[in-house]
Formats: sequence, C-alpha cells, structure tokens
Amino acid sequence: MKIPNGLQPLIDDGVIDAVLRPLKSGKEASVYVVRSGSQTLCAKVYKNMAHRSFQARVQYQEGRKFRGSRQSRAIAKATKFGRREQEAEWKNAEVDALYRLAAAGVRVPQPRGFFHGVLLMELIVDEHGDNAPRLGEVELAPERALAFHVELMRDVVRMLCLGLIHGDLSEYNVLVTPAGPIIIDLPQVVSAAGNNAARAMLLRDVHNIRDCLARGAPQLSATHFGEEMWALYEQGQLQPGSVLTGQFMFDEHAADVQSVMMSIEDARQEAIIRQQGRAEAEAA
Repeated sequence: MKIPNGLQPLIDDGVIDAVLRPLKSGKEASVYVVRSGSQTLCAKVYKNMAHRSFQARVQYQEGRKFRGSRQSRAIAKATKFGRREQEAEWKNAEVDALYRLAAAGVRVPQPRGFFHGVLLMELIVDEHGDNAPRLGEVELAPERALAFHVELMRDVVRMLCLGLIHGDLSEYNVLVTPAGPIIIDLPQVVSAAGNNAARAMLLRDVHNIRDCLARGAPQLSATHFGEEMWALYEQGQLQPGSVLTGQFMFDEHAADVQSVMMSIEDARQEAIIRQQGRAEAEAA
C-alpha cells in the first residue's frame, strides 16, 4: 500500500520496514499495521489539531503537568506556541500512560516506542490471528461477562492507584482476546488528583463497562464499583489488590446550603482583609 506521510520518516530511519494495511481511522488518529523486522506491530499516527476539537480536550488536560511556566502560560492563553505545546502533550500523555500502566500490570497494548510523533505498540489479535474485536461486538456468556468485569475493574483500580483515569472507557475502547480484555486508546487520560471532573469521569468509565457487561450478566446492573473505589481513593485506602464488593451506601442527607454559603462568605471576607493588609503594607 502507499506509505502514509506520517509513517514515511519511520521507513526512512529503518524503524519499520513496511506498512501492511490500515487498521482503523478515527477523529484522533489513524492506526496502521506495520512490519518491523520479524514483528508485526500497530503504528498510531495522530491527526493534527485541524481535524480535532481543541476545546473538547481542555477538560481532560486539566491537572496535567507541563514542562515549564512558559508552556503553561502559552497553553492557558491558547497562543500558537501554546497550541503546539498542547498538541505535543496530548500525544505524549498516551505514550507515558501506556508505559506506566503496562509496568503496573494493567492489560494494555505493550508500547514499542515513540518516533516522529508516531506510537508503535503491540498488535492485539484474536485466537485466529485476526484483529481482536471490540467488547461491544461480541456476545458473552454470563460467566465470561462476570470474569471480564472482574478483570476490568481490577485494571481501573490499578490505574486509579497510579493517579490515572481513562476518561473515555467504554465497550469501544476494550478489545477481546483469548487471554481476556485489553484497554486501548488513552490520549485523554485524566489526572485523578488534579482534575475537578475526575470523579465524574471515573464513574462514567465504570458505568459504561457495567452497562455493557450487564447485557450478559444482568446482576451487574445493581452494582456501584465506581463509587466504592472512589471513596477508598479519597480516603487513601485504595490499593491495587483492594477487594471490592460493588456495594455502596449513598449519603442521603440533605445538603446544608446555609453552612456552605457562610463558609464561602467567611473566605471572601478573609481575602478582602488580606488584600487590604497588603495594600497598607505597600503604602507604608
């Protein structure tokens, strides 16, 4: 096949020997099957920002650390340089996450390197050597659906223990192999401690998987693993081997709005006093 522009530098440098076929193309990237020596791998070529929503990524990148204050300011102001930096960070986030998750035992494609903005990784196949199907494309018997749920919740917990949340986990981002489910597509990975929407994204991820697997094992519909693991995470008690039950006691007490408003007003008054103090000190 004709070599895509994004893969030509890898051919020129001898990183890969041939492009065999396209695997999939989405809004974020195009993925190709390539040959590197005796290995058959995936090559993920990220699309430039003209093809993707710049604003849609802001919610995911909140809380991520950038290289320096100059980069952070440029990104906040959405300058041309800032957009280039944010583009590079978007790509690097998936690469870094894959290496960290693979080292922690999370079932993800094994990364094989990052060259010229292209991510090389393990090709995930089924028992016949064909492209592995997505979770939403297969019918699972109840026992297998339950087993997949155990494995995926284990991996979500291991991710959370590293301070990471997938952010877009669903039946379309899990591949089915004879050895079990494998999580893919991580450029939007979320900082659990630094992102204000982290809890909501974790619950969405967990509920997406629960609802998908409940088609094979309906008893999963009544579980609340996401709420349980987040509560343990907030308390500093979540461990990679934590045993979860899926049971969660929701707080049904009415919110004390008046107390919250009083706390906000107290904080506002303290800020005013501090500001006045600084002004008086500067005047003196």
